[in-house]
Amino acid sequence: MITIKGIKRELYLIILLTISISGCAKDLNPTLSPTTLAVNATFFPQPTRTPTPVINPLLPSPTPDLSVYAFPASLDPARRYLLYLHGKIIEDQGLPAVSPDYGEYEYTAILEKLSENGFVVISEQRTKNTDAHEYAKRVADQITQLLEARVPAQNITVVGASKGGGITIEVSHLLENPATHFVILATCSPETVQELIQNQVTLYGNVLSIYDFNDELAGSCQDLFAFSEGKGLARYDEIVLNIGTGHGILYKPLDEWIVPAVQWALKP
Repeated sequence: MITIKGIKRELYLIILLTISISGCAKDLNPTLSPTTLAVNATFFPQPTRTPTPVINPLLPSPTPDLSVYAFPASLDPARRYLLYLHGKIIEDQGLPAVSPDYGEYEYTAILEKLSENGFVVISEQRTKNTDAHEYAKRVADQITQLLEARVPAQNITVVGASKGGGITIEVSHLLENPATHFVILATCSPETVQELIQNQVTLYGNVLSIYDFNDELAGSCQDLFAFSEGKGLARYDEIVLNIGTGHGILYKPLDEWIVPAVQWALKP
């Protein structure tokens, strides 16, 4: 006669035997029977886990909010102002803009990096096929507003990259202000310089040129500097970087160009 206590003991032994067999079978065959799965679920419940979202670093950043970099409604004569003019790829693609050769144009990161140095940074996304000369007039008008608000000319800097650098050269020419600062980044191709000289475009103010030695699209501004001497050009210099990514330097907030640009802007 089998007692209730004996039934419980037999059931307990059957469960242990099932678990033991399922453990061995798992090593031999990864497919578990429904019985084994039920037993494992009963005696070895697994904790619930929230799936970790997968972030693909190759995907471009979301479209940024640039309203914080709009031209200020009120101007403080005690602040330093820096106007940043981006490269042409943002005109062509909008934001985010990604080059197959240089990766994403890290527009927001560049603006944030420049802002960390105490500047009021002003920048906007240009529309497709923006007329460089007309846009240079717009930027020159903004600088005129700063000057009329009693912001000292030496506290105003324009930093332009590639096409933005070409616009910066035009702004310098239009303003004819010997105290304003300008940084032209990866801009002066031989063809661009010759065209500027033919059109009698001269630089004014304090101008710094920066480009990478391996840039196939841009090079030295020395010929333009020489053409501009004695016609309003004040202090000028040129830095050739040894990074090797060529035109790609303007796509990222690299210290190699950010630091000298900031130092140039802070000079009296």
